[in-house]
This record gives sequence, structure tokens and C-alpha cells, in this order.
Amino acid sequence: QVQLVESGGGLVQPGGSLRLSCSASGTFFSIGPMRWWRQAPEKQRELVATVTSSGGTNYADSVKGRFTIARDSTKNTVYLQMNNLGPEDTAVYYCSAGVTLFGGSFYTGWGQGTQVTVSS
Repeated sequence: QVQLVESGGGLVQPGGSLRLSCSASGTFFSIGPMRWWRQAPEKQRELVATVTSSGGTNYADSVKGRFTIARDSTKNTVYLQMNNLGPEDTAVYYCSAGVTLFGGSFYTGWGQGTQVTVSS
């Protein structure tokens, strides 16, 4: 199984920046795509960004040009650099990872979430 732990959330003023981290630990064969999601109050969870095991990235239109996703596979860690934040970015941010276990089974692990609040 894998455990995902996010960190880096907090309160930031509009126009500010935050960097989220998510580290995976446990016993597994490999980690495939890693993703950041967010869920604002009374809204559905939204996919923010994806990074594949080979480093390919994809972003939601709402964050393109402002957010950057990256991973350090040596540390099983994914990052989300968020710049020029606005109130619309306020949400709980979750990371997920596609995990292959020894024996070949596959599942998606989730972190517990970290709150990002953008407010003056």
C-alpha cells in the first residue's frame, strides 16, 4: 500500500504564490501518473494538473500559465507551484498517484488534502 502526504497549503494574498508537496511512501513496485486535484466548497472535485512517469504534463485551462506540476521520482514526490493566485483558487488540494503493487495489481492512492485559501 502507499501513503500520500501533502504539505504546503496555507493562507496567501491574491497575486501570491504557494508550493504544494506530496510525498508517497510504503511498499509498491512503481508509481505512474501523479495528479493534483482541488475541491472548493459546494463544488465538485476538479483535476488541476497531471504529470506522467516520463514527465509529461497536462493542466486545467483555469490554471495554465500560473501553475506548474513537477515530480522527483527519486523521492516519490510531486510538487505544485502555484503563482498569481486568486480567490477562485481557494480549495482543498489533494494529490493522487497511480500505484502498481508487487504482484501487478493497480490502484489509485489519495492524500488527505491541504487547504489553500487566497484572501486579502
